[in-house]
Amino acid sequence: MPSTLRGKTIAILGTDGFEQSELIEPKQALEDAGARTQVVSPTGKNIKGWDKKDWGKEVPVDVPLKSADPGQYDALLLPGGVMNPDQLRMNPDAVRCAKQFFEQGKPVAAICHGPWMLVETGAVRGRTVTSWPSLQTDIRNAGGTWVDQEVIVSEGVVTSRKPDDIPAFNREMIELFSKGAAGGGTSERKVA
Repeated sequence: MPSTLRGKTIAILGTDGFEQSELIEPKQALEDAGARTQVVSPTGKNIKGWDKKDWGKEVPVDVPLKSADPGQYDALLLPGGVMNPDQLRMNPDAVRCAKQFFEQGKPVAAICHGPWMLVETGAVRGRTVTSWPSLQTDIRNAGGTWVDQEVIVSEGVVTSRKPDDIPAFNREMIELFSKGAAGGGTSERKVA
């Protein structure tokens, strides 16, 4: 894979209960594309993944949430799982951090339940997104358009539904993040 993200630093906002494949695989894809990644979390030195039906691997936390400066990052990745985004959306510091990426016009990628943070920050309004199906009412109630597609790119945000979508999610995330600020404007692409 070409080094399309060389020189870029990507924040990965997570906490215990992230869906293991939805953090580890996109993180590796970003690094393979030349990016530097940093796991940002309100939790200790490590966060523990959820691997389908049980606890999985631990991932080191690079930056404590209270020390994170969104201005130092080029983009944000929001992995899913049920526990991880549910805890983060209830944490005012996590919501404030994610909201700053949108305020600064930086691209964001969210998978599975990760779009809950888009709802919480108000960033889903006016965007077309996909997610795990149980979020569709939350997304619609927050002013977004929900669709059942493998991957959607809308106004600087890429979203996908589930672990099976990770290859398409990674491809579109890397393309979006390589474009930089706002992902190239207000275009919307439904990717099959």
